[in-house]
Amino acid sequence: MGTIHHRYATVRGQKLFYQEAGPPDGPVIVLLHGFPTSSFMFRNLIPLLADRYRVIAPDHLGFGLSDAPSVDDFDYTFEALTELTAGVLDQLNVTRYAMYVQDYGAPIGWRLALANPAAVTAIISQNGNGYEAGFAEEFWKPVRAYWAQQNSETEKALRQALTLEVTRWQYLNGVGDESLVSPDTWYHDFALLSRPGNDLVQLRLFADYANNLPLYPKLHAYLRESQVPVLAVWGRNDEIFVPEGALAFAEDVADAEIYLLSGGHFLLESHLDAAAGTIRGFLGRVLS
Repeated sequence: MGTIHHRYATVRGQKLFYQEAGPPDGPVIVLLHGFPTSSFMFRNLIPLLADRYRVIAPDHLGFGLSDAPSVDDFDYTFEALTELTAGVLDQLNVTRYAMYVQDYGAPIGWRLALANPAAVTAIISQNGNGYEAGFAEEFWKPVRAYWAQQNSETEKALRQALTLEVTRWQYLNGVGDESLVSPDTWYHDFALLSRPGNDLVQLRLFADYANNLPLYPKLHAYLRESQVPVLAVWGRNDEIFVPEGALAFAEDVADAEIYLLSGGHFLLESHLDAAAGTIRGFLGRVLS
């Protein structure tokens, strides 16, 4: 297994953790994690890519081992998280890269691509949504209520997402053999979610997620015009972002590759080998 480096970059006064592995001159792939996790979700994927690719996996501000300033000290938006991610890539002299986006990583990746389309060599979406069709109606109902009106009742519903029970559910829901998923995953994430003040950080991002939806038409236009290579490798049993979100990429990218595996939201925990094999095959074809 290749060496994985654990490093920090300071961008706009914020200390951001990232993992880096692989040949310094290899094609770059940037791994963008979702909620409520961190680059920890890629701990098993990174070694499977780092023989050929320079892999960079940052922790978003407020997640993982990156700084988590209070909401009084930082305005948490997906736009702000994107700017910090771009700052990390600038410091690492990364000008061309493929991206792997999952959950929250998707709106960050979409903003990076829209800001600099020429930088993106390929997109891998693993349950990273970019279409209205991808939203699971039942899961997103309380989130949409919070978007419409933020009060004690709508906030109470969303605070359930910050509990150990729901964190565990995100990992196990839709997984046929739950013994494949290590409890380390949800205990790790829950410990970081439980840091003082982090609940307000997450509520702020829940609210700001509404601002991702107006980006979708711009994303779709970018995909149609660029025909950037796209791989959607998706847990078909995900009850957060449903398979229709994966299939929708074919509407805009003629040669989009779409694979629906029998897992859930965190596909790498239960279907690592299948997902990694699909990803390596895709990257080998489009980045050769």
